[in-house]
Amino acid sequence: MTRENIRTPDGGTLELFSTGADLAAAGSGVVVVPASMVTAADYTRFAQKLSAALGRPVHTFNRRGRGSSSPQPEDYTLDVDIRDLDAVMKHTASTDVFGHSFGGAVALHAARTLPVERLAVYDPAVSVNHSVTADWTPEYERLTAAGDDDRALAVLVRGLETGSALSRMPLSMLTLANKLTAGTPVGKQLRELMQTGVREIKAIIAADMPAEPFLELPLETLIIVGEKSPAYFGVACGQIHDVLSGSSYTILPGMGHDGVNKAPDKLIDELSEFFAG
Repeated sequence: MTRENIRTPDGGTLELFSTGADLAAAGSGVVVVPASMVTAADYTRFAQKLSAALGRPVHTFNRRGRGSSSPQPEDYTLDVDIRDLDAVMKHTASTDVFGHSFGGAVALHAARTLPVERLAVYDPAVSVNHSVTADWTPEYERLTAAGDDDRALAVLVRGLETGSALSRMPLSMLTLANKLTAGTPVGKQLRELMQTGVREIKAIIAADMPAEPFLELPLETLIIVGEKSPAYFGVACGQIHDVLSGSSYTILPGMGHDGVNKAPDKLIDELSEFFAG
């Protein structure tokens, strides 16, 4: 795997990781757009397995606010990540894109205007006809303003519903769990990404639209939802699939929202077949 920093047209920096860079002669790569609350490192195993299956490079980058990439601007909107994805696609000469969760929402909105040939998403956190809500954000902001990051993080995790069993814990127990794990690598990462995660949720809601504009997506679009993932992912995906006649819709058995990071063979097989055309 290679690492480099690339410049964006607005003068920003993105930290880019390329797996299978020596396979570039076999064709353009696949760009992975990561979810909220994670970094590019969380996709290392996934990128390695997909690159090996395809025989092509897989490029993962730290979105703003992560690693050595530029900070996320205070006035952040989805357009920031869409422009950054465009920069990564151009730098790597890639036209295939895979997005996970929030990264899936970025990919779906971006592919309406960027030169994406094949698009695959897993549990995209896109809001269609108000399918995504976040009535917990005022409480989160009140807690962070008061300096109670442990409880604020608990409110965030419960609100996102993506932490499986954690998301269903009573708020008091989840707050205690956050206190106990504050010094662990996972606990530190969650705290570092709390503010970016909430900005991203707000951006998703601000970009809410009907399903019809997604008719501009590539004809070859693969939508995957984890069988055990929160239901709201399937609500938006079903509406997009209904209007996009060329899309394929798959429910991945036994997998939850973190299915991508676990990189099971059944997901790699599905994606490698799709991206191989």
